[in-house]
Amino acid sequence: MSANATRRVEVYPDREVVVEFDPDLTFECVEECTWCCHHGVLLYDDDLIGLAKRANLAETTTDFRGEKFVTREEKGRDDHVAEDGCACAFLREDGLCTLHLEEDWKPTRCSVFPLSVWLEDGDLHVDIRESAHEHCEGLDVSDRSVIDNLEAFLPEILWELDDPDSNREL
Repeated sequence: MSANATRRVEVYPDREVVVEFDPDLTFECVEECTWCCHHGVLLYDDDLIGLAKRANLAETTTDFRGEKFVTREEKGRDDHVAEDGCACAFLREDGLCTLHLEEDWKPTRCSVFPLSVWLEDGDLHVDIRESAHEHCEGLDVSDRSVIDNLEAFLPEILWELDDPDSNREL
């Protein structure tokens, strides 16, 4: 898809996005990548409610610029961490996510990765995060078409948010 080509795709009934990435793009999480876990996980209001059912918010969240994020913490190891040695508080020693595997739940921001979501002229737009092209090992490694599985990446709550911009980081 050229840089100026876009496509409207219905994800849920009466909920569509403007897709700005190549429609042939595939994605599947790759074991031991954990790149998405190195960033602070932005928490929307519904995510805070969901997380409160699974963890102590005082111990696992932090405020940054008036928004809540999952705490990034020093992991004391060299693998599955960012250059500063930190990663998401829920990233286990084996590089797997406690919330996803043990609680069968993900914050909205984690579901969206490696996509970038933003609101423009009243429409929800979606593209691949610029940094994902360089760091995300799951792009184009499987037969799982992103455009055919957008509901797996884009929870319905995104259409209800005043600012669904997923590029905000801790």
